[in-house]
This record gives sequence, C-alpha cells and structure tokens, in this order.
Amino acid sequence: MPLLLIFILVPMIELAVLIKVGSHIGVLWTLALIFLTAIIGVTLLRAQGLATLMRAGQRLQEGQLPAQELAEGFLLALAGALLITPGFVTDAIGFTLLLPGVRGHFAGSVLKLLKPQMMGGMGAGRGPRDVYGESEQPGRIHPNQNRPTIIDGEYRRED
Repeated sequence: MPLLLIFILVPMIELAVLIKVGSHIGVLWTLALIFLTAIIGVTLLRAQGLATLMRAGQRLQEGQLPAQELAEGFLLALAGALLITPGFVTDAIGFTLLLPGVRGHFAGSVLKLLKPQMMGGMGAGRGPRDVYGESEQPGRIHPNQNRPTIIDGEYRRED
C-alpha cells in the first residue's frame, strides 16, 4: 500500500510544481530546465558511478567484500532513475543522492537493514548445522554409504 501511495503522490506533486514553475518562468524555460537538469544529472551520475566501481574493484583486489560500494551503486541507480524522470522534486532527490556524504549515510542505513536478513538466511547464531545440514558438517562421514564415489580426474576420448 505505501508503494502505491508513492506512485500516486509523487506524480501529483511533480505536476503541481511543474505547473507552478511554468506559470512563473514559462513553458519553454521550464522544459529547458528539465532537460538541463537531466543532462547534468546523468553526467554527474556517470562520474560518481565510475568512482564507486573503481573503489569496489580495489576492495575486491584487497580480498574484502565491497558491501558499502554495492549499496552505493544501488543508490546511484536509484538517483539515475530519479534524474531522468521529468520533474523538479525527483531531480532534487536524485541530486541529493549524488552527494557522497549523503549517499554514504543512506548506504550505511541500507546495509544495516539488510544485514539481519542476510545473516538470518544463513542461520546466524545457530551453529554450522544450519549451513551444512546435520550430516554434512565438515569432518563428519555421511551416514548414507550408498552414495556413488566421485573421483576427480581427466580423460581423453580416443576413437
């Protein structure tokens, strides 16, 4: 229900702002301003996205999980969608998400929200039994001895 409300309220707010701005500066200037904000936004988005991608690659080379960079990448994608949507309110939100400090704060919030769900899916706090299954823990022999034996090797077919 909240998502439906967003899809109804945001366009109504955008229309009201566009009508108000258009009545003050004119229709052509309003359209030009919308076009200009979209071009500037996409240009800034490209630079910010490339910087985030480079940081993620660096973290991967260091052997670390680039969780912060992935969250920022998601927020950059959201900013891009908002910037190409015609309107001043969505542009303002999109430009705000392009600010590294604001985006970093929101990325931290996104990670805090997702962390319990990611850990909960792996059975956090309940031991290795949840990850491997009771009979598949490392170092234990599987009780089902009827499983086929798997031998790794190479073969070459000669006809």
